[in-house]
Amino acid sequence: MSDDEIMIFGGSGSKRLTARICDYLQIKPGKNETLQFSEGNTFVRVLENVRGRRVYLVQSTVFPSNDNFMELLFWIDALKRSSADSVTTIIPYFSYGKGDKKDEPRVSIRARVCADAIEAAGADRVVTVDLHAPQIQGFFRIPVDNLYALPILCDRIRVKKLEDPIIVSPDTGFAKQARKYAKHLGTSVAIADKERISHNEMAEVLHIIGNVEGKAAIVVDDFTVTGGTLLEVSLKLIEQGAKQVYAMVTHGVLTKGSVERINASPIRQLLITDSVENQPVKFSFKIEVVSIASLLGEAIKRIHYRESISAMFPE
Repeated sequence: MSDDEIMIFGGSGSKRLTARICDYLQIKPGKNETLQFSEGNTFVRVLENVRGRRVYLVQSTVFPSNDNFMELLFWIDALKRSSADSVTTIIPYFSYGKGDKKDEPRVSIRARVCADAIEAAGADRVVTVDLHAPQIQGFFRIPVDNLYALPILCDRIRVKKLEDPIIVSPDTGFAKQARKYAKHLGTSVAIADKERISHNEMAEVLHIIGNVEGKAAIVVDDFTVTGGTLLEVSLKLIEQGAKQVYAMVTHGVLTKGSVERINASPIRQLLITDSVENQPVKFSFKIEVVSIASLLGEAIKRIHYRESISAMFPE
């Protein structure tokens, strides 16, 4: 192995995605192991020499969020203590992304705490996908690359050759990103007017802004947890005359009851990526997983050989 060959290690939150990334780059994953002791402690060990190497660590931080986040920190520390020249952390799904601000009294800005911990552990760079709040990049003092699953998901929805499609944002907050989907697919945009009144992860959709009558509506979002918003938006779209409803969501953080809600909804198919792979639920025929291995693999290659990341997302 040459000193400049890419070395990629996968944490227990992203073993399968790591293997797919390595297949894309035509290399073998780095050897490592994670052990869980009976009292709940996590132990990690690097099983290869990384001295002086620029290494890449892939670890999604969900299911279980706290355990996988702590494991991420331990891997960064282990690699730095093994004299790696640099550690680039690939976090396909960044947990606590919704905790980006102090929007009520006496609460933690959780995303900032996570950013501080990743830096303190010794990470030199962070690569993630579709941050819930892009301003989280500013919580770090190290470089952060926020990639977009948009081209991967759009390529997949094109294959379905939907007649008269329209992109639908599930709320006003995602409207700007929804317009990028629409531009990529050459369609128009509608926006759901949504109100969330508590922390129970459910929202009420009041109405749809835009004409969806007779169209194939494609709801886009960065993540879904309960499937509640997708259900409510899809019902409102059908009520306002949409002919079909599809959905494309980057992070399928699917919890108990979510698949049942999606099955009960008018959604014909939900496309998600493999940024999350340890879901506690069994997928139904309505859910299709699209891999982002090529997206992350290309980003790793460009970082390693000092090429542009932004060139991957031409406007």
